[in-house]
Amino acid sequence: MTQRLHLVFGGELVDPSGTEFRDVDAIDIVGIFPDYASAYDAWKAKAQATVDNAHTRYFIAHIHRLMDEGSAGSGTRKLG
Repeated sequence: MTQRLHLVFGGELVDPSGTEFRDVDAIDIVGIFPDYASAYDAWKAKAQATVDNAHTRYFIAHIHRLMDEGSAGSGTRKLG
């Protein structure tokens, strides 16, 4: 089975309908998770904990897609 890493992160946005962070230095890096299910659980917990702030939003990034060297434009290279 292939490892499929996911990053959960979030913070306060300039506009709640967009994806631009108000302060990039204040982005909350929740963590990297070995599968979508555990990333989703972490995302959901953070999203529910910040539900009172309409400008705060959390995301799940599919790191495994960025690391897939077989994909065009992945931008990753092996060193060595």
